[in-house]
Amino acid sequence: MSQHFETNAVRISPSKSNQKEHSAPIYLTSSFTFDSAEEARATFADEIPGNIYSRYANPNSSDLIEKICVAEGTQDGIATASGMAAMFGSIASLLQQGDHILASRSLFGSTHQLLTRVFPKWGITSTYGDISDFQNWDKLVQPNTKMLFIETPSNPGLEIIDLEWAGKFAEAHNLILVVDNCFATPYLQQPAKWGAHLVTHSATKYIDGQGRVLGGLILGTKELIKEVQFFTRHTGPAISPFNAWILSKSMETLAVRMDRHCSSALRVAEYFEGNSAVLEVKYPFLKSHPQHHLATKQMSQGGGIVTLNLEGGVARAQRFIDQLQMISVTANLGDSRSIITHPASTTHSKLSEEEREKVGIHPGLIRLSVGLEHPEDIIQDVERALEKSK
Repeated sequence: MSQHFETNAVRISPSKSNQKEHSAPIYLTSSFTFDSAEEARATFADEIPGNIYSRYANPNSSDLIEKICVAEGTQDGIATASGMAAMFGSIASLLQQGDHILASRSLFGSTHQLLTRVFPKWGITSTYGDISDFQNWDKLVQPNTKMLFIETPSNPGLEIIDLEWAGKFAEAHNLILVVDNCFATPYLQQPAKWGAHLVTHSATKYIDGQGRVLGGLILGTKELIKEVQFFTRHTGPAISPFNAWILSKSMETLAVRMDRHCSSALRVAEYFEGNSAVLEVKYPFLKSHPQHHLATKQMSQGGGIVTLNLEGGVARAQRFIDQLQMISVTANLGDSRSIITHPASTTHSKLSEEEREKVGIHPGLIRLSVGLEHPEDIIQDVERALEKSK
């Protein structure tokens, strides 16, 4: 194992079969055979290592997990069928009726729905804390609080939470710290270094990087992952071998892709800062970002997402989107192709207007996932659409 991210992402691979393949094969099998009844018994009893059933584990998912764990600096992990399966599994596997979650208010829309509509049905409650008021978070901890769940940078508001503070806060209150690291990826940020017990990803985004497959990841300590494994094995959110194979191969190019995403995103953010049609440009590595000092402290680069808050609200945002000629209009992000999303009417539409405003999702907010096209072409498309949407 190398000390360099790029080398590990390319060179960590499963043992070769007797075919001596250079690229890992896809193991499209639902189950695995045993040479004897005793081997089957011992494998089921966890006395010897081995694959049993692809809902439990598969060589492709194991390969993906090994790479990601090395990248994140975690001990073990689970790959799931989607990012939301990972968010759900990281909470449902560790909490029970009567437990309480303290979470950052700025969360992905579907994660918000889990906390406010799904888990309360099972007696698991939650409270949101504002990142502008960290000094009062101690007051939000209840006797039954078991977990601190945060997302940094947040989707889509690009709010940054101090991971060092979060790690110390969780330790002081004996909380399980879960960090959604989707926007940063393990190449830019490793929450486990700051005390995170679990790190989650929608691997559908930057880990894949080309908008092809769904996948999720839950990474962390062996003790906690053992609990997560029991839950996921028996509830069934398993990733397919094909998707795991795609994501493992995608890890080989993550570093070079993120370098390009980040450099282009910074170029786009700097270009549109000060544009009269844009009320605010937000990007973690812009000096104007409210938490710029935190972003540069815990991230190596600023990521591939830029937000533009357009003057004129929803109507202007929709006119702007309709004038784009190259950039895709879809709800995904982290693709090789640049993507525009209007969060207030799509990904975060189930939040109330008040809830959206509290996390900076203004009516005119546009989320731009900066792709791998030439940055000047991205700028030209946005600039043209801004001009035509006046």
